[in-house]
Amino acid sequence: MNTKLVDSLFQVILSLSEEERSLLEEKLFFNSSYPSTPEIMQVAQKSKAFEFLHNEPNLYTLEDGEPV
Repeated sequence: MNTKLVDSLFQVILSLSEEERSLLEEKLFFNSSYPSTPEIMQVAQKSKAFEFLHNEPNLYTLEDGEPV
């Protein structure tokens, strides 16, 4: 194990600004193999897979149920 390298990287990370740390976290933890939520929403909207819901009756209102 290269502990010197790990220590050096740790020091560099500590020296980063908040903006730089956020960018680093995004690069490290963002898995681009999955579509994002907005991308999924766009696909669902364009595919018209849920168009049938426009013809369904509105069964619920804001007044239904108990407030949370």
